[in-house]
Amino acid sequence: QVQLVESGGGLVQAGGSLRLSCTASGRTFTFYALAWFRQVPGKEREFVATINWWSDAAYKSDSVKGRFTISRDNTKNTVYLQMTNLEPEDTAVYYCGAGRGPYSTVFSSESVGLWGQGTQVTVSS
Repeated sequence: QVQLVESGGGLVQAGGSLRLSCTASGRTFTFYALAWFRQVPGKEREFVATINWWSDAAYKSDSVKGRFTISRDNTKNTVYLQMTNLEPEDTAVYYCGAGRGPYSTVFSSESVGLWGQGTQVTVSS
């Protein structure tokens, strides 16, 4: 069974840091893009960052530039989201998503073919 499993969420004070992990199982994603999205109740799922597994090219939304870093570990089939200087506005459920096919980039929810179950991040002021 192919699946993505997120971990690393939790409660942190403003200005703190967290590292989210997304581990893929059931197959490798060597030629896929993986991305992080976040969602708060009543709002659409928002793109946060993406990394192309085949080229290591990474992109982030303007709201997290300078604070979040996306990276991957091929040996562990895992993508990470290092979050620093967290703000209360970063509070959301964070989801990992994989592209619909090889070499398919991910910049929107519509381009995701497989989702993880999500992990809650709460930033207190």
